Amino acid sequence: MSEPAWIVLDIEGTTSSTESVHVGLYSYARPRLGPYIDAHRDDPEVAVAVKETGGQTTEETVAVLHGWMDGDVKATPLKTLQGRVWAEGFAAGELTAHFFGDVPPALRAWHAAGRHLAVFSSGSVASQRPWFRHTGYGDLSALVERHFDTVNAGPKREAASYTRIAEALGAPADTLLFLSDVPAELDAAAAAGWRTIGVRRPGEPNGEADFGGHTVVASFEEVE
Repeated sequence: MSEPAWIVLDIEGTTSSTESVHVGLYSYARPRLGPYIDAHRDDPEVAVAVKETGGQTTEETVAVLHGWMDGDVKATPLKTLQGRVWAEGFAAGELTAHFFGDVPPALRAWHAAGRHLAVFSSGSVASQRPWFRHTGYGDLSALVERHFDTVNAGPKREAASYTRIAEALGAPADTLLFLSDVPAELDAAAAAGWRTIGVRRPGEPNGEADFGGHTVVASFEEVE
């Protein structure tokens, strides 16, 4: 089988630890959401996100956002506002993205070999870009050509989302490879005609998951 034209990456549990997001980033954003909203009420994107929470006051809005965070709800307004807060934190040098040690060398090798790299994460594009820019392994952002989230692509567990990404990349589905630690996401990608590889990271929430018929690796070094 020929090499894939594009390798599309999940982040949480795949390139980076779930804890680094749920503990590190969530803890950073939680106390800063209210002040950020108050300071950026004239920003159209912020105004839309706030309206979509249904909260009438900053306190009500933050309560909704915190509730979503506690329940790990992939709500677009939350992802938008978190992404904005995180972007400021990365730019200020207060945050550094975590990556598993096998990931940066693999990304660099794939890029050098001419493979195109993209990201499809439930985290907003606004949070994806600084995540790859500010890492303990240097700036990896130049290696990633395209970014997709649940806003511009759709839910990660629906085949239609992967069809949209294929169309956006202008590539046949069978030339696209998706790497994820979530079996349901891999199922959706496969249903859209993509190639898939499950990433089983020891100690991660899906470290013992049943990946069904998907090829499974424990490290990006095993991806051929």
